Amino acid sequence: MKRSGFIRKPGKQYAVLARTSTLKSTGPIKSRRKRPTVAEGSKFIDACRGEECYLRVPGVCCSLGWAHPSVVDCHSNQSKHGKGGALKAKHEFTVPGCGQCHYWLDFGPAPREVKNLVFDTALGLWVPVRTRKMGLPTLEAA
Repeated sequence: MKRSGFIRKPGKQYAVLARTSTLKSTGPIKSRRKRPTVAEGSKFIDACRGEECYLRVPGVCCSLGWAHPSVVDCHSNQSKHGKGGALKAKHEFTVPGCGQCHYWLDFGPAPREVKNLVFDTALGLWVPVRTRKMGLPTLEAA
């Protein structure tokens, strides 16, 4: 400022320019949607244990009429059940299926319409059994 010709007037306070951040920290990011707890999802998954395969894909299934050790819960691959992108379908839309049928459902060469038909048929058979097994109220009682 000495060489510029500008002179500070005595007695005036000048603001010091400092580099400040324009972003304010508001704390941690809060969850915007309610996620199902482990207990809510595990009751549907636990209901599938010790069951036979409900998918029963002809020529693929290894658990027709008896509980096979490879039977796991198979989530739906349909967007109407909550599936999308990297999200699994809701736990209410699971059926017990053996490992081979589960692989066929996820990666098999069949058209999507056939897979949806097989899953919807299995879900229709499984829901009444699961309702009795879990002790949930039935539609007739509600």
